[in-house]
Amino acid sequence: MSILRKYLKPTSLTWLASALPLAAGLFVAFEPVHHLVEWSKAVSLTFGGTSPYILINAGLVGIGLRGAVRP
Repeated sequence: MSILRKYLKPTSLTWLASALPLAAGLFVAFEPVHHLVEWSKAVSLTFGGTSPYILINAGLVGIGLRGAVRP
């Protein structure tokens, strides 16, 4: 099993639950680039108004734990 397949499981619910905060954190963090202030604020408030760095780290931790536990 390759290292990429160990961590990339798009059909797994736990992987999706970890990938969503990661994607949301990246979207909010890159707000100065895409200038979608209202959308960024809405996405941030959807996840409790947390900082994008916390969302990114939470997503990476979830994906890493998913790969480490391997059923």
